[in-house]
Amino acid sequence: MNHSYRTLDPRRPQRTFQGKCALAVMAKAPIPGKVKTRLTPPLTPDEACALNACFLRDTVASLHEATLAAPAEWVISYTPQGFEAAFLGILEAGAYLLPQRGDGFGERLLFTAEDLFACGFSAVCLIDSDSPTVPTKEFITAAISLLQDGERAVLGPSEDGGYYLIGLQRPVAELFERITWSTAVVAEQTLQRAEEVGLPMESLRSWYDVDDADSLARLHAEFFDPESNLPRGYPAPHTREFLTALKHSALLSSVETETSV
Repeated sequence: MNHSYRTLDPRRPQRTFQGKCALAVMAKAPIPGKVKTRLTPPLTPDEACALNACFLRDTVASLHEATLAAPAEWVISYTPQGFEAAFLGILEAGAYLLPQRGDGFGERLLFTAEDLFACGFSAVCLIDSDSPTVPTKEFITAAISLLQDGERAVLGPSEDGGYYLIGLQRPVAELFERITWSTAVVAEQTLQRAEEVGLPMESLRSWYDVDDADSLARLHAEFFDPESNLPRGYPAPHTREFLTALKHSALLSSVETETSV
């Protein structure tokens, strides 16, 4: 593994993390044919992988901005183990990496939270890697602030029924159990689990993730259609630059007119 990265070890808590929120990006190592597969087509596997890398760069840059305004550190919670080198050229030297463990998605989310609390963090936000334009101040910084007071959790719902962020003050296994993952009821079921265990859940504004041709078209419109009524979020310069290179190609021209405004 490249030793410029720092691998977190839950068996060795760090005092420097006390009082801080871990902003953990749930990421797959960017490998062609293994990431953003629902975007092929309109993209090729190599282009989808490059786009995924852009999403990671922009998400990390946005989270870095949040760490300048609030007590937090960003972390990449990654899978599969053994492919750390795939992040070379994407993450800066010294980035914190935490390998994911567990079988299903719910287990990986829960175990990531448990491991980060064991590392010494006082709060944890689990963040998807498919929403590069989530507004930093209004969403990420707000979540950190909400987790500093009172007993609560925080949910950032996605427009497709999932969520782009879940924030915790302690591990709560019930929030990740009996959830029908990758469906339109994930956020709804998560709110139900919180109610069942008596955990107050603060909701942020909804946003969208980019995982298919329609949502890619929406992202394209957010960047390039000044007449659309779509809200503008974090500028995501790496993603914008990549899509600019494809803007007039046949790869995107077939989907950009499908964007709902």
